[in-house]
Amino acid sequence: MVIVDHPNNVSVHHLIKEFGTEYVYNAVQELPDYEAERLFYDWDFWARDAQKMPAWAWRVWLLKGGRGVGKTRVGAETTRKKSDTIERLHLVGRTAADVRDVMIEGESGILAISPPWNRPTYRSTTRSLIWPNGAKALCFTADEPNLLRGPQCGFAWADEIAAWRYLEETWNNLMFGLRLGVNPQCVATSTPRPVKVVKDLVSRNGDTVHITTESTLANRGNVSEEWIKDIISTYGDTRLGRQEIGGEVLDDNPNALWTSDIIDKTRVNKIPELTKIVVAVDPSVSDKPTDETSECGIVVGGIKGQKRDTSSHGYLLADETIKGNPAKWGEQVVSAVYRHHADEVVAEANNGGAMVKYVIQSLAPHLKVTLVHASRGKRTRAEPVSTLYEKERVHHLGQFPDLETQLTEWEPGMPSPDRLDAAVWLFTHLMIDEKEEKQKVRSLG
Repeated sequence: MVIVDHPNNVSVHHLIKEFGTEYVYNAVQELPDYEAERLFYDWDFWARDAQKMPAWAWRVWLLKGGRGVGKTRVGAETTRKKSDTIERLHLVGRTAADVRDVMIEGESGILAISPPWNRPTYRSTTRSLIWPNGAKALCFTADEPNLLRGPQCGFAWADEIAAWRYLEETWNNLMFGLRLGVNPQCVATSTPRPVKVVKDLVSRNGDTVHITTESTLANRGNVSEEWIKDIISTYGDTRLGRQEIGGEVLDDNPNALWTSDIIDKTRVNKIPELTKIVVAVDPSVSDKPTDETSECGIVVGGIKGQKRDTSSHGYLLADETIKGNPAKWGEQVVSAVYRHHADEVVAEANNGGAMVKYVIQSLAPHLKVTLVHASRGKRTRAEPVSTLYEKERVHHLGQFPDLETQLTEWEPGMPSPDRLDAAVWLFTHLMIDEKEEKQKVRSLG
């Protein structure tokens, strides 16, 4: 029967095109149970052509695709196939929760897509997956890149690399350890961002790197049609849509005040002793006090030196932004103050600042809350902060994908998102002499 005895280069998509959906459906229904089960776990049969392993000796296979295109499934299936012949593998994700909840136990994770006769055992205490044949995968996160120093493997799956906190250090350590066997390989799955590692991989396409790019629409049959309609209507004609739906690695927005190259150039993996640490808050002002969908921008940063000292440097330490009502984001702010040993909380007085002060001090009355007043437009407030970045005086401790996307995509004149606003207030308060800036504005006017 053509369904069971199909060659490896034939998939369900080819058969539907040749014979029609009804024929293929009826043929599957007629299969004996054991053949149907075998077919169910046959990835070569179900995969789209773009989801199948490239047939040449690549070193890195980068699948950069839109949201919901099936990248996780490809990573899991490729790992399953490699475990048949490779004894030592590595799984690397953004956080420990992502490795567990997405790569291993997720709906398209390794455990879900593995057949009962070859399903690995997950041992959370040893951060490992062990297959019946003895193959073993160790789990790592981009939060702890140094743990990848030393361990070696013959295959690795690196998931959502563009969102890794310490991307370059983690990636470099992973590549140094990918050294077992004749042709050790890594499959990297990610929604792309124009960060250094991703841009470098794209530049090596066809050399030791194979690039696969797919739009979210390629997987339209497996996701909610209402969701597809919603994201297309909302983001379809935008730069963010080209990245998050189309899987494109975009150049910097020429109209934005920040560039990814400047942020990358000044990025650090450790910080000096700081003079002062602040938590900046920019709530989304809503008419509904119980609104759980609004995002409250919460960023943490510090300064080495003094505010008026031109040799001082600012450091972005954390993005604690959260969706939720004031009670929820208030707890997040207070928690951030304690975890980062912050000296005060800063909020814009004329954008919910009084509410911020009330919410924070009702939870922790002793915390200092400073309200700053916006007397100028958002472009005028943002430009001095972007200038600090250009002068290489502001540094990000690792990557902050959501915030950095806002910084490099926002154009003056557009509504400014909450993470960006919080970052602007943070470094304005820490590093900019507002009296001096006002004098500059008056002199230019």
